Amino acid sequence: MDFRVGGKRFYAMVSAEGQENYGIQEYTAITPKTNLQWTSSFTDKDGNINTQLPTSNWELNFSEQNGITKVSITIKHKTLANIEMLIQMGFKEGFTMTLNELEDLLSHIKR
Repeated sequence: MDFRVGGKRFYAMVSAEGQENYGIQEYTAITPKTNLQWTSSFTDKDGNINTQLPTSNWELNFSEQNGITKVSITIKHKTLANIEMLIQMGFKEGFTMTLNELEDLLSHIKR
């Protein structure tokens, strides 16, 4: 992972059945402690972008409220059809699982 504006993170998503899918994130903005933005695309195993699948733009904003960090996540797509395709591919379930795992991890961190 090359965590800088213009840097990239190439990763694999592996299902419970062992099916592998790949993606790449390109960081477009990084403001320490407040904002992180990237473009996310599906790729093949060599990191070549799959133009048949949608690309999304992610923005995470961090703020503090009464000593608690709040994270707001915005994901944008070019068309409604792209969002529908990702939902059919299991995005909602996968993203919900990720957020639940993050919540579990954070509950074990001592304050």
